[in-house]
Amino acid sequence: MGALKKLAGETAIYGMSSIIGRFLNWWLVPYYSRIFLPEEYGVVTNLYSYIAFLLVILTFGMETGFFRFANKSDQKERIYSTSAFSLFGSSLLFVLIAFIFSGNFARFLDYTNSEQYIKLLAVIVALDAATAIPFANLRLEGKPVRFAILKMVNIFFNIFFNIFFLTICPYILKSNPDSFIRFIYQADFGVGYVFISNLFASIITLIMLIPEIRKIKPVFDWGLFREMFWYSFPILLVGIFGMVNQNIDKILIPELVPASQKPMEQLGIYGANYKLAILMNMFIQAFRYSFEPFFFSHQKNSDSRLIYAQVMKYFVIFGLLIFLGITLFIDVFKIIIGAEYHSGLQVVPSVLMANLFMGIYFNLSLWYKLSDKTWMGAWIAGIGAVLTIAANVILIPVMGYMGSAYGVLVCFVIMTIISYVVGQKYYKVEYELKRILMYIGVAVGFYYLSVWVQFSSSIMHYALNISLFITFLGLVYFAEKKDIQSLLKL
Repeated sequence: MGALKKLAGETAIYGMSSIIGRFLNWWLVPYYSRIFLPEEYGVVTNLYSYIAFLLVILTFGMETGFFRFANKSDQKERIYSTSAFSLFGSSLLFVLIAFIFSGNFARFLDYTNSEQYIKLLAVIVALDAATAIPFANLRLEGKPVRFAILKMVNIFFNIFFNIFFLTICPYILKSNPDSFIRFIYQADFGVGYVFISNLFASIITLIMLIPEIRKIKPVFDWGLFREMFWYSFPILLVGIFGMVNQNIDKILIPELVPASQKPMEQLGIYGANYKLAILMNMFIQAFRYSFEPFFFSHQKNSDSRLIYAQVMKYFVIFGLLIFLGITLFIDVFKIIIGAEYHSGLQVVPSVLMANLFMGIYFNLSLWYKLSDKTWMGAWIAGIGAVLTIAANVILIPVMGYMGSAYGVLVCFVIMTIISYVVGQKYYKVEYELKRILMYIGVAVGFYYLSVWVQFSSSIMHYALNISLFITFLGLVYFAEKKDIQSLLKL
């Protein structure tokens, strides 16, 4: 229980900063939905999907490699420096290529005459990739508070600059056209200011990371780098395939939805509603920050596999509470986004459950990371990527963005099943499978019960949903009473 308490404590710190920060950042979605038309917000959704892919490529799994090698070696400074310099180099090379061929990339992505977007995105990705190892070192050193503060500062400035460029500048120019603001603001740049804001926030974060960057010694060990690279390369493939599973829909929708059905508008609606799953994403991200260094550091403990099983169970429980909290009270959550986006609310339950299974899959991934069989993880992720692409290609022309929502859910469910079956052969963990499946079944059943049972009175409907949520909480408490009481005592 002590190990679980430590994991819960670090997850709470990462989680609170992630929840508060991302919650604040998430308010940009309703903000954008009231400033931009759906087709304009579709541009933001589309380009940020490319950013997600590029960030995975430029970090090429080195964070996981850094944790793995730093935990089994006493040469942590050499490992830190080699890892950091490898990402600095790849980031610089990427920026040079992006600037030289920005026009070609813009035409390829159908953003002709928008080369400035390409350059902005390139620098944003490069800065985020270059700072990945300093951030990872904070996690390795057990400094979640500093890590959290830096992430919060990034989000704060991103929000500040968005409001400055998209609201304050237009307001000043409207009341005073001769203001100096006219030299730094152009109304026709539109969504470009979303990327400008992100860039400024990333630069400020880089400056605040200087104390961590100064710890990097002028050392680059080629032999160590090759060893780390070949360990991390399958993780890169896992990351790329993971981005396919999470973001290829936002790239394919504009390509597969007929022009007569306004593909960028559909993408904007889909992207805004996808963001309603933010609580699940925040929980999973906080868990990932703390769990990866946690399971590497506990692998030699005699009770490590029991701890991993307990972690999985409580991860699923908390994820299902988020699922029910949002789906049962979707009428409350929907007021956050503009009314013209409400037609996409139907994607939210599938996206939430898909994200939960993505988290379960990440939880299961410890078997191939601890057994150094990262290539097998890449194969499983590759299967998921093929399934996702196939589902999107087949379903989007028929069902629009709902096809994407169903596709990503099916993908992560299948990947989870494959990872569990294969993982038990190489690194057996006695997960409480029956109880986990019972919780999932009850939560999904409660959601459908809420959908099927309709009352003429909204008060009665909310009463039913509150009862269902409390019933699920009661079920969990009585089933896990001993563990919960032990954790509370700790």
